[in-house]
Amino acid sequence: MADEEQGESLTSAQKEQKRETNYNRKRKEMGCFEKFQDTISRWMLPEDLQSQYLSQANCCPPPIFIIAVSIAELAVFIYYAVWKPQKQWVTLDEGIWKSPLTYDPDKREEAWRFISYMFVHAGVEHIVGNLLMQLLLGIPLELVHKGIEVGVVYMAGVLAGSLASSIFDPLSALVGASGGVYALIGGYFMNAVVNFRKMIPLLGVFRILVIVLIVGTDFGFAFYRRFVSHEGGLQVSFVAHFGGIVAGMTIGYVFFSDYGKELLRDPRFWICIVGYAVFFIFAVLFNIFISPAS
Repeated sequence: MADEEQGESLTSAQKEQKRETNYNRKRKEMGCFEKFQDTISRWMLPEDLQSQYLSQANCCPPPIFIIAVSIAELAVFIYYAVWKPQKQWVTLDEGIWKSPLTYDPDKREEAWRFISYMFVHAGVEHIVGNLLMQLLLGIPLELVHKGIEVGVVYMAGVLAGSLASSIFDPLSALVGASGGVYALIGGYFMNAVVNFRKMIPLLGVFRILVIVLIVGTDFGFAFYRRFVSHEGGLQVSFVAHFGGIVAGMTIGYVFFSDYGKELLRDPRFWICIVGYAVFFIFAVLFNIFISPAS
C-alpha cells in the first residue's frame, strides 16, 4: 500500500516536472512581447486564468489611467516646488501645505478637497514612494484589468481615504495619493492570498512578503508625519492609508478577481457598492452635523 502511494506521489511529481519543462521550452520560443505578457499574467492572475489572458493580450488600450494620474501628480508637485513665483522649500519630508488642493479640515466645505488632495505630497520621499508603487503595480493591473476597473478602484480608495480621515482623525490635514495606491495594494493583496494555492508557491510567498514590506515601510513614514513632524503647523493624517486599503480589499478584490466574468452578475459587487454607499452617506452626515472640526 505504501509503495502504491509512493508511486502515485512520484507520478504526480513527474507530471509537475514535465509541465514545468514544457513551459520553459515554450517560453524560450516566445518573443520579447510574449515573454512580457507571460510575466504579467504570472504575477497578476491565478494559473487557471493565465492562458485566457495570454490568448487575448494585446496592450490595447495601453495603461493610460495610471500613467496620466502619475504625470498629473508629478506636474502639480513640480509646479509648487519649482515654477510657482513664491517657491516653497521642498525636502525629503517637507512638502506643499498651503494649496487649494490640500485636504484641510477647516475648509472641508470645499468638497473638491476630498479628491484633489491626491495631487499634493508631503515632500520628495512621499511623492517618489507613491509614484513608484502605483506605477509598478498599477501598470500591470491595468494591462490585465483595463483602465476603467483600475480607475474605479483607485478613485474609490482616494475618496475612502479622505472620508475615513475626516471621521477618525477629523482635525488633521491630508495630502498624497496613498489612498488610491493602497486601494490597488489591497485588491492585489487579497487576490494573492485567496488564490495562493493556484499560484507557484514561492511566487505567492514572495508577492505577499513584498507587499507587507512596502506597506510596513510606508506606514512608518506616515506615522512619523502624523506624530513627529507637524509641517506648516498641521498634523498630517495617516488614516487615508487604512481607508484606501479597506476599499481595495473589498471593491478592489471584487474587480480584480472577476477577470473574464460578468461583474454586474457578481453578488459581491453589489454588496461592496451598497457598503461603500452607506459609508459615504454616513461620512457626509458626520461632517455636516457631528465633526469636531470647525
